[in-house]
Amino acid sequence: MTTTIFSTACSSLNFSSWRKLRSRMLDCGVSSKPRRPIFANYGVDIGIGKKLYLGMDFGTSGARYSLIDREGNIHAEGKREYPVYTEEKLDWIQSWKDTLFLLLEDVPISLRPVVASIAIDGTSATTIIIDSRSKEPLSRPFLYNESCPDALPLVKSIAPAKHTVCSGSSTLCKLVSWWNSYPSSKESAVLLHQADWLLWLLHGKLGVSDYNNALKVGYDPEMDSYPSWLLSQPYSHLLPSVQDPGTKIGCMKEDIRRKFGYPKDCLICTGTTDSIAAFLAARATKPGKAVTSLGSTLAIKLLSSRRVEDSRFGVYSHRLDNKWLVGGASNTGGAVLRHLFTDEQLEKLSEQINPFEASPLDYYPLQAIGERFPVADPKMEPRLHPRPESDVEYLHGILESIARIEAKGYNLLKDLGATPVEEVITSGGGSKNQKWIKIRERVLSLPVCKADQTEAAYGAALLAIKGACGNAISD
Repeated sequence: MTTTIFSTACSSLNFSSWRKLRSRMLDCGVSSKPRRPIFANYGVDIGIGKKLYLGMDFGTSGARYSLIDREGNIHAEGKREYPVYTEEKLDWIQSWKDTLFLLLEDVPISLRPVVASIAIDGTSATTIIIDSRSKEPLSRPFLYNESCPDALPLVKSIAPAKHTVCSGSSTLCKLVSWWNSYPSSKESAVLLHQADWLLWLLHGKLGVSDYNNALKVGYDPEMDSYPSWLLSQPYSHLLPSVQDPGTKIGCMKEDIRRKFGYPKDCLICTGTTDSIAAFLAARATKPGKAVTSLGSTLAIKLLSSRRVEDSRFGVYSHRLDNKWLVGGASNTGGAVLRHLFTDEQLEKLSEQINPFEASPLDYYPLQAIGERFPVADPKMEPRLHPRPESDVEYLHGILESIARIEAKGYNLLKDLGATPVEEVITSGGGSKNQKWIKIRERVLSLPVCKADQTEAAYGAALLAIKGACGNAISD
């Protein structure tokens, strides 16, 4: 592999700025405790010599952590909303960084000394380009759902037809767009995904990723290498080194370890994407089992014995040990619901819905223009009208329309050659809505159940166990 691992430890984080975090939040009108951290004590004793494993999930609207033992018992968990320091524009880099340290501090102080390893998941195709010398970002981050249509023709000219990168929202399109627009020297630039960057803050070795996050930049998980058509490009030196998810990278940096009271041998491990972490948490281990993550967006993952890829529909396959996670991510989902209804309204209106009766309303619920899957169309417009007088009917129509998009996705995977879905396990915030589950069972004509563990942070913690103990991901 011709890419370079920037293994030189980066300079110590400026903890004087970290100590100013709470005052900065207060100055900007943000509570020093943006949301009271959730600490859960499940009554599981920590025996002498027992280790715990920390997973963190950085989703679209906030971050969570889960602290588990090797048997999968949860000892603590918590969540944080991303701090906002200005009403004009959210500084994602600073917000993610501050949230990372808030979560490290939220872990109960009595449990920190027995944390053996840490893994983090992040949103797929969220891209950060760093200067390897200054360690500073060279631009604002490209978010998961951003499209770079300016780069798409060039990417299509070098990549195989129907390849995963042949989508405007792919990491490679974001890289090419940045490469063509950045005016200064690009010699020392390195590309990181959101999870890579957060983990780098903890271990200090710049330029390390995992094969799940690297998929949309063009990494071939079947060949376990970057393809020659990508390595021949002038920007190939930006590509990170790629490891299996849950591979130990190194120990936590000394300054961070001392600041928060973690052990000297606390390992930092490669992570994954948020939807794959949610799949891991659901423990679906047989082909034909699928997980739908109903968070801010809708993501589906089907465990298949066959790899399927088709960028025309936003379909791609992630590797999971010796199997494949086939699926895609739609821009529809909970963010649309939150924009239209409060949590209280969603709960009360849902209670009045008859899930066994089909809604005649036909919507395509999106928050903004553009769709990724099961149709890859950056110009697709939201369709949320006509709106009936009854809010119950309106919510019913939206929930059923999202279920139809989900069904279209699973039918598409089957048509493309993936293992047919037999059961759908649900994770994410939408898994709490029992009426929605019943609607989806009817629309999908499949059994639908809620996962025992619904949080992606739990799946990230399983990767932390893998890194420390050597277990296979699907164990």
